[in-house]
Amino acid sequence: MNHVQTGVLKPPTPLARYLFFSHGTSSKPGDALRALCTVADGENTVVGLGSSLVLALGRNIEGLRVFPGITGAGIEVPSTSSALWCWLRGDDRGELMHRTRLVEQTLLPALRLEKMIDAFQYGPGLDLTGFEDGTENPQGNKAVEVAVVQGRGEGIDGSSFVAVQQWVHDLDRFEAMPAAEQDNAIGRHKKGNEEIKDAPASAHVKRTAQESFDPEAFILRRSMPWADETGAGLVFVAFGRSLDAFETILRRMVGAEDEITDALFKFSRPVSGGYFWCPPVNNGKIDLRAVGL
Repeated sequence: MNHVQTGVLKPPTPLARYLFFSHGTSSKPGDALRALCTVADGENTVVGLGSSLVLALGRNIEGLRVFPGITGAGIEVPSTSSALWCWLRGDDRGELMHRTRLVEQTLLPALRLEKMIDAFQYGPGLDLTGFEDGTENPQGNKAVEVAVVQGRGEGIDGSSFVAVQQWVHDLDRFEAMPAAEQDNAIGRHKKGNEEIKDAPASAHVKRTAQESFDPEAFILRRSMPWADETGAGLVFVAFGRSLDAFETILRRMVGAEDEITDALFKFSRPVSGGYFWCPPVNNGKIDLRAVGL
């Protein structure tokens, strides 16, 4: 795919930083986005536009919408939409810090840095619970088919939609669970990562089995653990050619289909949720023609 932001399809780097921007004091976000295109390459810095920013530019991207706030039995999935999201990928924390400063200064005063999350790889792609994350992620051509928009014309083809959530784990509660209960909550054995065929219906693997939906709900996950003085958990990042598959999976997780809630909620909860459109790339630069730039 010549027109996709290559960071979308590449595996996560050892370190990452997620930047969330709100609207600032300037009424000219277009100028800020043009400037951002001179420092963001789509590989080491992936860029996603929120619906409010697209609307501020006087445009509409079909399929882009506000993240839905969803509730279930004792569960609240919040919507905390931002104007712009940047995923900084790398392996040097100092370099990520300096790149953050460059992006932030480039966007001021039109867009203001609102939130920042540092993330990292844990072992061979593990969640902080010790379970492997993204086991059934699509690979190769299937990943392109799942994550990249195609057949909609120049300025749109090569783009991708992304859902971003910050999840907070209660690791004390999780570690207090017997090993068998931990395995059944996920639906896999921690040792060996083998799926448990007779796991409860609430097991996370069963709630989210992408091929079990009609139509199938495949997404490309690029999630990474996070930890700081406030807690620890997972930054869940899911790319798709639309947002429909992610939303279908999320609704099943909260029990909207059958009132069975995902066992993941026993020890983890989302504290944020946003949708973004990641523009394509043209001639090595992020292509903003679809939003009039």
